[in-house]
Amino acid sequence: MNPINERILQFITEHHVLTLAVTNQDRPWCASCFYVYLPERNLFVFTSDPDTQHIQDVIQSRNYHVAGTIALETKITGKIRGIQFSGPMREIRGEELRSGKKAYYEKFPIARLSRLYLWGIEPGF
Repeated sequence: MNPINERILQFITEHHVLTLAVTNQDRPWCASCFYVYLPERNLFVFTSDPDTQHIQDVIQSRNYHVAGTIALETKITGKIRGIQFSGPMREIRGEELRSGKKAYYEKFPIARLSRLYLWGIEPGF
């Protein structure tokens, strides 16, 4: 893996919502997801119930290559910032699940109140 630009890493850590884009049978779908980024694994970790439209679309289409964005919300044109990425998505399991949950709970303690289904995206920037 090539080192990720420091400005990109800084931007990722300053935000917490990504927009996930998927397709199924030539029908696009987007979802907003809270995320935590694990730089040592180059992995966005987010939670989403397996019954949601976006997760079902990925599973049914078997198209695990997804796209996403993270954007700074502003009305000032000169301050618009964001990143776009794509990469493989997968369900988080095993040891990665334990470390993913730990990181997710640290960033979003309220998540302890619900069942977590963790997914990961390995972005290519």
